[in-house]
Amino acid sequence: MFDPEFGRRARNASSSTAREGSPVRPSSAMSIDGSSPSSPTKRRRGGYGDRFIPNREGVDLHAGFNMVEVPTTPTKTKRRWAGSGGQGEIDAQRIEEANRTFSTLLRSELFGKDIPASSSSMGMGGHGGGAMGVLGTSPSNAGFGGAFADPRIGMKTPPRSTGASSVVNGYGNTQPSTPSSRNLFTYMSPRKRNTPDGRSPGYRGIDDPTRDIYSMSPVRFDSQQLLLSPRKQTRQISKVPYKVLDAPDLKDDFYLNLVDWSSENVLGVGLGSSVYLWDATTAKVNKLTDLANGESVTSVSWIGRGTHVAVGSSKGQVYIFDAERQKRLRTMTGHTSRVGALAWNEHILSSGGRDRAIFHRDVRIPEHHIRKLTGHKQEVCGLKWNTEDGQLASGGNDNRLYVWNQLDDTPLHKFTDHVAAVKAIAWNPHQRGILASGGGTADKKIKFWNTITGQMINEVDTGSQVCNLAWSRNTNEIVSTHGFTHHQVIVWKYPSMQQVAQLTGHTSRVLYLAMSPDGQTIVTGAGDETLRFWNVFNKGKPDFRKLSLLDPYTKIR
Repeated sequence: MFDPEFGRRARNASSSTAREGSPVRPSSAMSIDGSSPSSPTKRRRGGYGDRFIPNREGVDLHAGFNMVEVPTTPTKTKRRWAGSGGQGEIDAQRIEEANRTFSTLLRSELFGKDIPASSSSMGMGGHGGGAMGVLGTSPSNAGFGGAFADPRIGMKTPPRSTGASSVVNGYGNTQPSTPSSRNLFTYMSPRKRNTPDGRSPGYRGIDDPTRDIYSMSPVRFDSQQLLLSPRKQTRQISKVPYKVLDAPDLKDDFYLNLVDWSSENVLGVGLGSSVYLWDATTAKVNKLTDLANGESVTSVSWIGRGTHVAVGSSKGQVYIFDAERQKRLRTMTGHTSRVGALAWNEHILSSGGRDRAIFHRDVRIPEHHIRKLTGHKQEVCGLKWNTEDGQLASGGNDNRLYVWNQLDDTPLHKFTDHVAAVKAIAWNPHQRGILASGGGTADKKIKFWNTITGQMINEVDTGSQVCNLAWSRNTNEIVSTHGFTHHQVIVWKYPSMQQVAQLTGHTSRVLYLAMSPDGQTIVTGAGDETLRFWNVFNKGKPDFRKLSLLDPYTKIR
């Protein structure tokens, strides 16, 4: 009745199933040999079948694109270049710019003009040179990017549509659906479409050369506009000084101020007991004076407009010279110890010394000083006038920063947040009432103060002793020089305080800093007895103000 071959295959199947541990169902049918074999069972196959059932719900390209937009961890490139301060920072900016451009280009190719806005593309205004303005962003897409690309809430997958609607939860996320109109083709004259009341104002006629069918480029016309749009040029600052001058006997003393640059483009440097003048236009060097009686130069400061320079000495004297005529005009007394800080405010010369006193001197009158300020408990090592508001900032070895109003003998503000000597002081020329100060080795911080409200705005830990600060006259940037332990010069972007460049080369503390009258070049001096000139800042707007012979501040009476 049964085929013998069939019985043999049935027995093999039951035995293999038993070996695999599968249960065997008994059968009432008897085999030829009298045994009771089990009915043949199907063996389970691993893997997937050969049938593919497509998902007809559609795929959300907007959500898929945004979910891979922002990496969760910083890239190796960013980690490798973080804080390097060298050429790697410029390379990192270029790579980041290229990534943003590629991301925007990919959005344009995938979505056309309906480009979804994300956290990265929304911030391209300063880098893309108007690329996003060329492609545009619809309000619905902007809302989509804000919902699913917000870094505060992370990426979220939008819910799938259960109906035929083309809007999901108001996010403007279109899903494939059957068109409502039964007409597959619509015939309309191009002339009618180009009219103001046409259905498609953005329609390009058949003879429009910008249509994609006439393009020789692999990308669409909108993407070509993106690639051809102007880019923001990456700023490059040379890490090598363009000039290095030897400065023998330049003292390695944190509390002195021996370098200053005049409005006439002449650099004054105190070396030992002498003062030398270097003309940046002709590159000639002249000796202005040589102090006698064992005195040494402890500070040098040029008047704001003119050719007069003040020189402080180690014995408390303050000398005023006419650099053009190479003649000493006055000798002023008052201090009992060295004068390490000098500052001009038109005809008012302020001096601070180791005797903890600050003297205001009116160089137009015979008196040696008109006001004495006392408040610091140790040596005064930093003085800076805000000529617009008439405020004087003073820093001392007592870790204190004082702000004096006009010629008052009582401080307007007393800032005691620094924990080391305050020598580095600079007023912001672009924003009223903003003062920057830097602390010494135990502090290593740059602090920003609002002298109008008397509050601290921000602080940055530089990791090194802050020796000098100077604001750029052309851009909202600030440069700092440092001592222990890195001896570097850093250019910062304010108010973000991101490092624009880090300049190295000095082998000792960078104790002295001055800026050229055009605001493009800085000169740094260090204990390694060298002066290094750096091209740091961009060229500013020309200053058409000219000195007049009738100006009372150009000459001292």
